[in-house]
This record gives sequence, C-alpha cells and structure tokens, in this order.
Amino acid sequence: MKVWMSVVLSTMIFLTACTPETKTSAEKDTLVFADAGWDSIRIHNAIAAHIIENGYGYNTDVMTGSSPITVRGLIQGDIDLYMEVWTDNVQELYDSGIESGDIVELSINFDDNAQGLYVPTYMIKGDPEKGIEPITPELKSIADLPKYWEVFQDPDDPTKGRIYGAPPNWAADEILREKFETYHLSENFNYFNPGSDTSLTTSLVSAVTKGKPWLGYSWEPTWIMGKYDMTLIKDEPYDEEKWNNGYTCEFPGVKVTVAVNKDVLEKTPEIVDFLKNYKTSSDLTNKMLAYMQDNDAEAEEAAKWFLQEYEDIWTQWVPENISTKIKETI
Repeated sequence: MKVWMSVVLSTMIFLTACTPETKTSAEKDTLVFADAGWDSIRIHNAIAAHIIENGYGYNTDVMTGSSPITVRGLIQGDIDLYMEVWTDNVQELYDSGIESGDIVELSINFDDNAQGLYVPTYMIKGDPEKGIEPITPELKSIADLPKYWEVFQDPDDPTKGRIYGAPPNWAADEILREKFETYHLSENFNYFNPGSDTSLTTSLVSAVTKGKPWLGYSWEPTWIMGKYDMTLIKDEPYDEEKWNNGYTCEFPGVKVTVAVNKDVLEKTPEIVDFLKNYKTSSDLTNKMLAYMQDNDAEAEEAAKWFLQEYEDIWTQWVPENISTKIKETI
C-alpha cells in the first residue's frame, strides 16, 4: 500500500509540474461540505454546490456527522465548507476554532430565526375562505393566554388548557418548563410533553388541517412555517439578565453562519468571495423546506427550485459571468 501511494504521489507531482497553472474541472480541488443531519443545511449545501460546480468548475462532496463532529472536521480541514452553523449549539468549539484561526466565518446565512409558543394565525385573524372566525382576537402576548385557556382545553383535564411543549431532552423543554412556572401558566394550563418532535409536528398539522385551536412550541426555520400561517406569541424582548432569571423574555436569536476552513482562503479565493455574499433568511428557508415537504423532493430539487424562483437573490452573490453559467443549468 505504501509503495502504491508513493507511485501515485510521485505521478501527481510530475503531472503538476508539467501542466499549465490553470486547472480543468476534473483537476480542480474537491470541496467538502458539512452535513450535520437536517434538511435546511442540505438545501443550502445543494444551492452552494450547484453554483460551485456549474459556475466555478469545482467538484464537491459531503461529509456527514453530528454538529460537534462536523465542526471538528472543519477545524481539522477534513471539511472545507459549512453552510449553516448554528453557533449556539457548538459555541465553545466554534469559538475555539475562530480563535485558533482554523475556522474563518465568511457571512451570516440568516439570523432571523425564532422559537417559542405559536398558534395558527386563523385563531387571531380568522380565515374567511375556510369559514373560520377569530376566536382569540386579542391574543398578542403570553400575558394574554390565561383569558383564553378554555379555547385550548386539555382533553385529559377539562379544568385547564393544554400547551404542547418541546420534545424531551431538548434545551427548549427545560426552558419552557421554567417559563411555565415563572409566568404562572400552570394555574390555567397543563404542560404537555409530546414525546418527540414527530409527535409535536403531528399534533400541530392535525389541528391546522382541521382548523382547530392549537398552542405549543415550534421554531423557525421549518417546513411547517413555510406551509402554514403561524403566529409567534410575543414575549418580553430578549434581555440577558431576564433570561438568566427564569427565562422571563423571548428566546434569543441565533446567528447562523457560513464558515470555512482556513485553507480555503488560499486554495479557492473565488469561492470565498462567493460565500461572503451568501445570505438568505429564515422565511426563505421555510419556503424551501415547505417545497421539499409538498413535493416529496430531495435537497437538490429544492435548490434548483430556489435558483429558478429567486434569481434576484442569488445573482447578487456571484459575478455576471458566473450567473450566466448557472442560468444555463436550471
């Protein structure tokens, strides 16, 4: 094996010395994306990969793993590109990579994400097309919930309303349970543990498709927020002191970044320029996720849909000669 590798390496060195500096597509470096396991990162990977492959001529690949594993891969150089770093989930590891210079943050993909307690918007505004009257017209904030507890009556305990909480073992579950007590919601509501994110989603979809009341935890971006009209119930504006004292304010927003391994800066500077411009939004990601859900589509199909439907956005990320190449492929 060592002899074979030596022969291959020697051959590669010889070929490199004898060929012009400009590389063909087949000879260019392969750029490796991080896939941390959820659909939105796969969509952003697919969008960037389509542009990099068809616009700049590089090959791409993907390395899968948990968030900590893939961030370590980025630090070590096994991974080149990370399109959706949820920095709060890997804060210490990510910060150490930034401080050491192994990770370079190029842009913020989106930072308008949210989480908290939601209700279907038709509960507040109604839906004339479906014949739904508003039944909680004055519901704006968590402080308004007690007056509407009967609307959300718990089928297992008719004396109280039901709030669907976050799945067990999620950080949001612990936070919501404490908020539940801090805000004295337990006087009028039961906190219902859904058991899993799938069960939570099923309860929401079941209610919305029937035009029924629903109150519970959700987050953005998700396909649900792209498919259904949901309203986040207002909380006090985020304040660090309040957050550390019973979570008596809204969830903090999370900076979701685009980051690369340090070697990418020298290896593919034109890709760095492209990714510095890469910016979407939670709402746009909701829509792409909803497209995947509604069409039983793969991430690559959702990426092509985005490139077709949102030309005004992605053409701002790349030079005109690159965008011309991309348009020919979609």
